[in-house]
Amino acid sequence: MIEARHIEKYFGEHHVLKDISCRFEKGKANLIIGQSGSGKTVLMKCLVGLFEVDQGKVTYNDRDFTQMNFEQRKTLRQEIGMLFQGGALFDSLNVEQNVMFPLNMFTRQSHAEKLERVNFVLNRVNLPGVNQLMPSELSGGMRKRVAIARAIAMNPQYLFCDEPNSGLDPQTSGVIDHLILEITREYNITTIVNTHDMNSVLSIGDSVNFIYNGSLWWQGDKETILNTDNPELNEFVFGTELTSRLKK
Repeated sequence: MIEARHIEKYFGEHHVLKDISCRFEKGKANLIIGQSGSGKTVLMKCLVGLFEVDQGKVTYNDRDFTQMNFEQRKTLRQEIGMLFQGGALFDSLNVEQNVMFPLNMFTRQSHAEKLERVNFVLNRVNLPGVNQLMPSELSGGMRKRVAIARAIAMNPQYLFCDEPNSGLDPQTSGVIDHLILEITREYNITTIVNTHDMNSVLSIGDSVNFIYNGSLWWQGDKETILNTDNPELNEFVFGTELTSRLKK
């Protein structure tokens, strides 16, 4: 479990995050949603330490991340997997080398052991036998699946996904969503997904945190999000032609 307690974040005089407190449960797809500029990406970056909070604290299973020194954070980060927007694969490395990268960085395993793990996670994301392909030879959905394989290569306890469906068609987006949910439940990971895709919310939103103008405006799940009296949330949820039909 990850918990944010009374998080405040400023950039100069701009108050970006305002007293945000929320919990992200183990074995669930915990979603952070909100409009562009709402603060959801800043919140995620605060959770992983890319931004320092100005007030409040972040705990990982009651370990105070905000008070850790560099070495302590480095150790904890070995328990964290990251799925970056766009996949962020290294274009000069093939699939096998991309997935093996964190194993090379953080373990002393033999090459055979690392290769066994690479093949295991590639099979888990339904991409057997693509080891020698370059990222330029992959479709958008395949790139995301390789990125997921790399994110779980270290068998993380925590998984962060930043806009995992960015640039994908709806059908492929659904495949990625369900793969993330399956992995979360199968390995009992604390997964946090930053998204504005309502298809993802309605499909895998075990827990949903809606950020509005830097504040935590609503909490619930995919079952309750369509039936609230929160006007700002309703504007976000039913803001497209497709989702507006759900009100009828």
